[in-house]
Amino acid sequence: MNKRLLHAILIATVIVIIASCSDRLDMEDATHALLVGFDLDKENELILYSTSPVFSKNVEKKTRELRVKPQTNRQSRGKQDSYTEGVFQGRSIQVLLLSKRILQQENWFQLTDVWFRDPKNPLTPRIIAFDGPLSEIIYLNPKDQPMLPILLREMVETKNARSETVKTTLQGLHQQIREKGVTPIISEVRLKDKQIAITGTTLLDHKGKYADSLNMQETILLRILQKNTKKSVNLTIPIPGEMKIGPFHTDKVSLNADEIKVKIKTSFLKDKFQFHMHITMRVGLSELLFPFDVRSQGKELENKITEQVQMNFENLIKKIQTDKIDPIGLGLYAQAHEYSHFKKVEDHWGETLANADIHVSVKTIIGAMGTVK
Repeated sequence: MNKRLLHAILIATVIVIIASCSDRLDMEDATHALLVGFDLDKENELILYSTSPVFSKNVEKKTRELRVKPQTNRQSRGKQDSYTEGVFQGRSIQVLLLSKRILQQENWFQLTDVWFRDPKNPLTPRIIAFDGPLSEIIYLNPKDQPMLPILLREMVETKNARSETVKTTLQGLHQQIREKGVTPIISEVRLKDKQIAITGTTLLDHKGKYADSLNMQETILLRILQKNTKKSVNLTIPIPGEMKIGPFHTDKVSLNADEIKVKIKTSFLKDKFQFHMHITMRVGLSELLFPFDVRSQGKELENKITEQVQMNFENLIKKIQTDKIDPIGLGLYAQAHEYSHFKKVEDHWGETLANADIHVSVKTIIGAMGTVK
């Protein structure tokens, strides 16, 4: 090989190695936050919380929680540095926790601007809403559970796999807020008897402001309408005519629904958008709390299940229209099939959808009844 070419390659290699080490930061000199939380105090001043692991054999508590009152998200970094031995790092953030008071403000999403401007920041933190002051969950530190960021992240992953909540990242939330044909949806957690529980999802409006909450079953129904269910889903519904005996809900039947198909037809008639949704699903009986001869009266039970599931879908759609939001994404169908009409109302799509005619028809087919009669 030519000597000059060899020298040039060696010099280039040295330059690359030196340049790559210029921002080196030793682990013991850094504080790696795994969770960041936004809240407001009683005077409506911003409070920022963070949770970081502690890597020291001499410290019994393995996490450290910080609370600062910055004016901006970026300014909080300097304030947190003043309380730690290392430099605050945001590259390992797994969870962005938001209080309900923050979500009730119209412009809260501007607080995340620093994540999008600095490419060193990750855009993959899970966005989770908490119904209450963040101080209640940040300092909880249950001894029988993993550290809070890991616990919340795993809860979102597993419940999302069962369609009981959603896994919305910071990047995904940014896309949902910018898209005019859909409104954002994020996970929601609450404290129940001092235990952390995923309770479903939080619905936001076009500006990211809190609109409503859905429990787990409502979230499953929403995921079905979004055509975004994972594997089979579980539903528990009451059957009219069956008695509730004592403290037990003996009028309920539990179902495993799979092979779910959703067809949505879109049109624009009489100055209104029209949506016709037809949902078919195969259900297996996983629990039946009242005596019923499924073999001889299966069709009757099938009709009752269909009636109840359809009513649940209709109640969900009524709730969404009342809130003037569109977590289903019907605006995307309107955009695709009736673009000229959608274009005129895209800036106030939620209000338009509230006046739209939405019809749902459901067909359930009992495909399995278990190993007992």
